[in-house]
Amino acid sequence: MTATLTGPAGRMQIARGLISLRERCGLTQLQVAERAGVSKATVSRYETWQDRARIRWATVKAIADACDASVSERDALVRVARSQADGWWVGNSAVPEWIDPLVSFEHEAEYEHLYANTAIPGLLQTRDYALSVHQAREVRSPNGAIERMVDARIQRQSILKRKPPLHLWVVLDEAVLRRTVGNAAVMTQQLEHLHELAQSPTIDIQILPFSAGAHAAGAGHFVILGRNDERNPLNSMAVVYIEMRRRGLYLDDAEDVGDYKLTFDYLRSQAVDTSASLRMLATARQELSP
Repeated sequence: MTATLTGPAGRMQIARGLISLRERCGLTQLQVAERAGVSKATVSRYETWQDRARIRWATVKAIADACDASVSERDALVRVARSQADGWWVGNSAVPEWIDPLVSFEHEAEYEHLYANTAIPGLLQTRDYALSVHQAREVRSPNGAIERMVDARIQRQSILKRKPPLHLWVVLDEAVLRRTVGNAAVMTQQLEHLHELAQSPTIDIQILPFSAGAHAAGAGHFVILGRNDERNPLNSMAVVYIEMRRRGLYLDDAEDVGDYKLTFDYLRSQAVDTSASLRMLATARQELSP
């Protein structure tokens, strides 16, 4: 297990590790609590990654020992707990609290698969496009606050330049290309930006054309974030994020994640391939020209 530094992603590793240890030794949360000298509520909280309270490494050690963890298993969990640190987005007023886990998971993921049907995803937006989106959504917010939101969105895009790189695979509904956000100049720049990004070896963009008709998603924007480690499954990660109005839903149940992975596979098969998608982007850009 590798040490994770960014909040919810690290908490998920710890939670999954502790649950696995407890189930392996056949103990209830109450029995573990009694062995570890902590409350049942504490054991439950440490097994729930969405709890926002800070993790204490000594408590992780006590719970792991109570579950008869090996020295290497216990020490791996303790290293993650010791390494916990807040990312730049935590406590940043420009980043909504419900987005914290998404940014955290992005920093730890190997891949991100994304479907969008109303707007260009934040990781691929130009600054002017992002500004137009925030101005439309935050009609009651002052200009200064909107500018800070845009700054945070652009800073989030730095994940695309990290080493090793995040592999981003995006399926965009054709409606996203046809909806003029801001004005023609903003949209032209955005489509040019997409065309450039689509030629990166770590970014795949496919367009789901209107001609595809009814499709597998049936709903709106969703993101699958993952990391695979066959040698150490506890270091793997798979989470689905579903975007809503002023909140997000996170799913990490294996069946839920599997359903969304299957949906994304169908979307990829229904979308045109990456070469044809580049041509569609170029055509949409040309149609905006005066």
